[in-house]
Amino acid sequence: MSYCVNCGVELDHSLDRCPLCNTPVLNPNENDRQDSPPPFSKESGHVEPVKNRDVILLYSLVLIASGVSCGLLNLLVFNRSFWSLYIIGACIILWVLAIPVFVYTRLPVYFSLLLDGLAIGLYEYLITFNTSGSRWFSELALPITAIATLLAILIAALCRRVSSSFLAASLYIFVGIAALCVSIELLVRRFLGKDLLLTWSAVVLTACAIIAVALLTMLSRSRLRSAVRRRLHF
Repeated sequence: MSYCVNCGVELDHSLDRCPLCNTPVLNPNENDRQDSPPPFSKESGHVEPVKNRDVILLYSLVLIASGVSCGLLNLLVFNRSFWSLYIIGACIILWVLAIPVFVYTRLPVYFSLLLDGLAIGLYEYLITFNTSGSRWFSELALPITAIATLLAILIAALCRRVSSSFLAASLYIFVGIAALCVSIELLVRRFLGKDLLLTWSAVVLTACAIIAVALLTMLSRSRLRSAVRRRLHF
């Protein structure tokens, strides 16, 4: 075995130069070095990129197989409850979430958010088959899902139509959080038959209002906005 006279690294007998320091290899005792194959391939290649339709086909088949297999197990073996509906609903949600990524990348964000809300609503409806009634779905789960979906669509519209800066997007999100929390508490109290009063959501509303005022102040003052951006690096 040969060693580099410059850096001392151990060399393969087929090398002409040191792979580290590029020093020529001179060994008079090894005359067959030129005829030996190199220790590594000199041919370059590339991996063919995977197409979206192949990915979505594999993704869909995995989800379909999961839903069908759980459904058959629920029907033939473990049939005391409709537990497979949880798995089937989750598979539907996962497939809907993959639509703008694999199926149709140019899908408008508003329509994508609407599909997500519908998929979650369908999942909640499937849960009613394992509960004693559906009142919680019609009076609580479905309205909350609808409000959250509409707020998400509204925030996306404001980011696209008005301003998509970090400060503006933060303002939209905090206002949306406050509106969602107030709506959830009112719906829960109505579902439980209590007075429509604000308790815990008032705390969230107050905190979000303070943050919203601060963000509005920064957005309305160009020098303050620039100073905040420089210090926060965005």
